[in-house]
Amino acid sequence: MSFFSFGQTAEIDIVLNDAETRKKAEHKTEDGKKDKYFLFYDGETVSGKVNVTLKNQGKRLEHQGIKVEFVGQIELYYDRGNHHEFVSLVKDLARPGEMAQSQTFDFEFTHVEKPYESYTGQNVKLRYFLRATISRRLNDICKEMDIVVHTLSTYPELNSSIKMEVGIEDCLHIEFEYNKSKYHLKDVIVGKIYFLLVRIKIKHMEIDIIKRETTGTGPNVYHENDTIAKYEIMDGAPVRGESIPIRLFLAGYEMTPTMRDINKKYSVRYYLNLVLIDEEERRYFKQQEITLWRKGDIVRKSMSHQAAIASQRFEGSEKTLPQASEDDN
Repeated sequence: MSFFSFGQTAEIDIVLNDAETRKKAEHKTEDGKKDKYFLFYDGETVSGKVNVTLKNQGKRLEHQGIKVEFVGQIELYYDRGNHHEFVSLVKDLARPGEMAQSQTFDFEFTHVEKPYESYTGQNVKLRYFLRATISRRLNDICKEMDIVVHTLSTYPELNSSIKMEVGIEDCLHIEFEYNKSKYHLKDVIVGKIYFLLVRIKIKHMEIDIIKRETTGTGPNVYHENDTIAKYEIMDGAPVRGESIPIRLFLAGYEMTPTMRDINKKYSVRYYLNLVLIDEEERRYFKQQEITLWRKGDIVRKSMSHQAAIASQRFEGSEKTLPQASEDDN
């Protein structure tokens, strides 16, 4: 990125120390496109170099100091321009003075706390980025580099099955059961539906996965529902005593882990929605929340003490695993 002014100008480039080996992850941008970014986990160190290249050889660059920041922030789209920073770390690279030639500065943010997953939604965005700044009297020279953070979890200790009933008195009685209530993002939902009483003519049945994004507080609460998947269970009339198996593979859908009250700004929840349609086009619904989590490997034995402490931070019986890689199986 070049910034032009009178006299000397400079270009800033940020390079990670492990750029050649670090894994990248696809992440959706605000305009709906997908880009790849370097992938980090909670507790990992972020280190690299800031390269400052002078544009006009032979001229000096006056500055009020050079710094690099690691920032985690949340932006609510209805409150644009007001960024809520939950992580803000600064390293000074150079004191005020002059630069006579291009220069490279090393930086390291050790065992950085990254408590939340990167997220781009309908009304909110959570991002992590590095920002290098050359402070000047008239116009600063800045360069930002986004990274992506994934939160990893171990297998939940308590994962009870879901049993529910759908009923209309003297007309319909259906029981359905799912094998568990918490699923990792590449899991399979296994279940069964039992028809105990059928006196209305059902012509269609499906299960939808609904994503519900909630932003704001008090009177300024916004809900956005998005149907992630539709799974047709049945096309035709069932009879009493019949049972229908369900197998829904999650790996093919774009989903995030469940996010509850992130920094008191937003939540992302997922629901299984059972939909029945009769011959008169009447629709019957039954909704049940499920918890989604991102599967991680076992914590490495060489993991630092600070990262181990960070790994304890996760709600319920799930634990965040820093410095681990995602299980592709």
